[in-house]
Amino acid sequence: MMIMNKFLKYSSLLAAVTLFVMTGCDKDFEEVNRNPNSPEVVSPALLLPHIIRVASNEIVGKSWGLGNVVVQYSAKIQFTNEDRYNWGPQGNPYSVFYNAMRDVNNVVNLGEAAGQNNYVGAALVMKSMMYAFMTDAYGDLPFTEATRAKEEINYPKFDRQEVIYQGILADLARANQLLGSSSETMEGDILFGGNVLKWKKLANSLRLRALMRLSKRIDPSSAMQSIVADPSGSPIITGNEDNAALQHLADVPNQHYLFTTRSGSFDEYRLSTTLERVLKDYNDPRLHVYAQPTTDSRAGLVGRPQDYAGVPNGLADEDAYGYSPTGDPTKGGSNFISNIGLLFSCLQCSPFASPTGFQTMLMSYSEVQFILAEARERGFITTGNAETYYLNGIRASFDYYEARLRAANLNPIADVTQPAPDYYLQAPIAYTGSQQEKLVKIGMQKWLALFFTGMEGWYDWRRTGIPTVTPGPAAFFDSVPRRFMYPTGVQALNRDNYQEAVARQGADVITTRVWWDAQ
Repeated sequence: MMIMNKFLKYSSLLAAVTLFVMTGCDKDFEEVNRNPNSPEVVSPALLLPHIIRVASNEIVGKSWGLGNVVVQYSAKIQFTNEDRYNWGPQGNPYSVFYNAMRDVNNVVNLGEAAGQNNYVGAALVMKSMMYAFMTDAYGDLPFTEATRAKEEINYPKFDRQEVIYQGILADLARANQLLGSSSETMEGDILFGGNVLKWKKLANSLRLRALMRLSKRIDPSSAMQSIVADPSGSPIITGNEDNAALQHLADVPNQHYLFTTRSGSFDEYRLSTTLERVLKDYNDPRLHVYAQPTTDSRAGLVGRPQDYAGVPNGLADEDAYGYSPTGDPTKGGSNFISNIGLLFSCLQCSPFASPTGFQTMLMSYSEVQFILAEARERGFITTGNAETYYLNGIRASFDYYEARLRAANLNPIADVTQPAPDYYLQAPIAYTGSQQEKLVKIGMQKWLALFFTGMEGWYDWRRTGIPTVTPGPAAFFDSVPRRFMYPTGVQALNRDNYQEAVARQGADVITTRVWWDAQ
C-alpha cells in the first residue's frame, strides 16, 4: 500500500511537470521552431532580381534556340529540327514564367501592404512582359484564374487572348500610375538600378508594342495617341540609355547567356543566307556585328563582304553540315560558313569573347522608334514625323552596337559599324515611295534591329509578313510556324480546360494562328 501511494504521488508529480513543460513549450513553440535562415516572408528587394533574371534568361534562350532561326537571322548546320519546323509541345516559357508569377504575386502583395508602389509597378511590368511573351507564343492561356492554387483553383481556365491583352494593357497602365507615387528605393533592381523613371518608360513603351500587336484586330489610334501626346504623364523610351537591356557581369554565374556554353552548341547556329543577302544588298555594316568572317577566309576580326557567307534555312542535317556557299563541293562545311558575331561568342569559341559585351535586350529605343514610324505612317498617331522616327530607329541600332562592341573591347569591329554617308540614300532605304513601300522599309529595318531580341522578330513577322521568310527544302511544313504547341503536362493535367481552349482557338498545331494574327 505504501509503495502504491508513492507511485501515485510520483505519477501526479510527473503529470504536473509534463503539463507545465507542454504549456510552456506551446506558448513559445512558434518562436523556438522558427528557422532564422529560412524566412517566412521575403522582401520585394530579394524577389525582384530573381524575377528579372528568370524572365531575361528565358527570353534570351528562346531567342537563340528558336526566335533567331524561325525568322531567319540564323540557320542550323547540325541537329536542324528547329530549322525544319519539327517542333513538339513546348514546355517553356510556359512552366518557367508561371513559376515566376508566384514571385510576382508576392511582390505585388507585399508592396501593396507596405505602400511600396514602385515595387508593385515594376512587378506589374514584368508580369505583363511575360504574359505577352507567352500568349504571343501559345495563344489562349490561364490568366484570370492562374496562380490561384491557394484559393483551390488547381485547374485554371484558359482565357481568350483578347482578354489576356486587355489585362496586360490594364496592368501596364496601372504600373505607369504607380511608379513614382511612393518614395522607396528599389533595391535589387538589376535591370535599371532603381531608376523608377526608366521602369515607367518601359511600361508605356510596352503598351505601344502591345497596341501595335493588336492592330489587325482593334484600332489602336486613340490609345497610342494618348500615350505619345503626354510625355510627362506617359513617358516612353527616348534614347539608347533607356533601353531595357540586362547588363551582365564578369563573375560567375552572371555572364551573358552564351558566354559559358559549349563551343559545339554555339557552332550549330550560323549566319542565315536570308540575313546575309539583305545586309549585303544594303551595304549594311551590321554584317560585321551579326556574323564573323569564315574560318577559311582568314580575315581576322573584320573581313570584306565576300569573307562572310551564310547557309540556307531548313536543310536536312547532312546537307546543312556540308553546305558550300559557292557550290564547289571541295569548299563546303563549317569552315566556309560564318559563325554568329563575336559580340555574342562563347568563351571557348574565341579569345576575343566578352562576358559583358552582349546584353539581354528586352526592349530597345530602336524598336520604339520603328513602332512610332509605323503608327505615324498608318495614321494611328498624329504626333511627330514618320521619316524622323524611321531614321532615328536605324541610327539607334548602329549606335547601340558600336557602343557594345567598344564595351567588349572589340574596337576593330566597332570602327566599321557606322554606315557610309550614302547608306540612307539607297533605294531600299531612303524614305520614299508609296505608303506600302514605306511600310516595307520600316518593317525591314525593324527586322534588322530586332536581331536577338527574344522572339520579337518572329512575332512581328507574323503580323506584317516582313521580310519574306520561306520554309527550307527539308521543312516538315510548307508554311512558317505561327505558334507553339501547349506543353504535354498541361494537356494531361488540365485536360478539360485545354480541350476547351483548343476547340475555341483551333487545333493545337504550330500552323494555327492566334487571335491577333488575323489573315
